[in-house]
Amino acid sequence: MADWIPREEWVKTQPQALVASCVMLLDDQGRMLLLRYGPGQEEASGTWWLPGGMIDAGENPWPAARREMGEETGVTLDSPPCLIGIDHRADVLGTGPVVDYFFAAKLAAGQQILLSPEHDRHAFHRPDGLPDPLAGHRQTLTALHAAALAGRVVYLQEGMPA
Repeated sequence: MADWIPREEWVKTQPQALVASCVMLLDDQGRMLLLRYGPGQEEASGTWWLPGGMIDAGENPWPAARREMGEETGVTLDSPPCLIGIDHRADVLGTGPVVDYFFAAKLAAGQQILLSPEHDRHAFHRPDGLPDPLAGHRQTLTALHAAALAGRVVYLQEGMPA
């Protein structure tokens, strides 16, 4: 029989994961906003992906997604959250597991994209016209786009529909 250990010690033995939160922002034609990482962004430089990033300690995924959207694009998201996907990646660049939350939102009329210094370009794309190179899998964006249009949630493993 195993010895009992205090909860605070037991927690230290449990798997740890980073958590990220991204937004698929759709325009009035159903195209998704992608941002290109600018120079100096290490291995991501020149690649395209959705707005988003790691959540801060104690932060929930939806507020993190809203914060990242504001920081990276200047767009304010006031609508309720619409979860469209969750992705589990076992090991990202040697840092261990990452769980990504993906939310969908619509670009409000009159809102402009104002890029942060982290990015140097933005564009709206359909799944059949995605730019190269992407920071992740094409199948990830295609599955998330379909989920956003259908109002459903897709579960991904390593960026691929499970």
